[in-house]
Amino acid sequence: MDLIVEPRGTRGTARWGERRFDCALGRGDARADKHEGDGATPVGKFPMRRVLYRPDRLSRPATRLPTVAIGPRDGWCDDPADVRYNRPVRLPWPGSAEILWRDDRVYDLILVVGHNDSPPVPGLGSGIFVHVAQPDFSPTAGCVALTLADLMTVIAGAQAGDALVVRAEP
Repeated sequence: MDLIVEPRGTRGTARWGERRFDCALGRGDARADKHEGDGATPVGKFPMRRVLYRPDRLSRPATRLPTVAIGPRDGWCDDPADVRYNRPVRLPWPGSAEILWRDDRVYDLILVVGHNDSPPVPGLGSGIFVHVAQPDFSPTAGCVALTLADLMTVIAGAQAGDALVVRAEP
């Protein structure tokens, strides 16, 4: 089953089977021509790869996807000039990398999707996830964000072959 996102600016609706969820999108709206740092959510179909979670805040989530607990030294390389671009890294990292162990809870649960990862092309965007939304559904840096409960619903039903589908705005 696919998680289908219909954007409306920096907000949207996500459909998972018969369920509908509000979601937050990137501050650069949804775009087919995604580039590093543009804040856009990429338009397209991206396979669900794995689930990351903070074990100090959540129990291991029920899912059929590969699941990995993160720790304080986990990051995600967002430096297009780095050989580890759009890959997980251990912090401190000599290049630019996003910290996954955050205080604001948005990365307590992360669904990693296959955007620009097979292989990564420098500059076409990194760290595109489905993660926990801020309480006010404020825009993301390019990810899709759901409430924790809605994300847990998606992850519980997700399996290999499922994808995130972000449609173009009408």
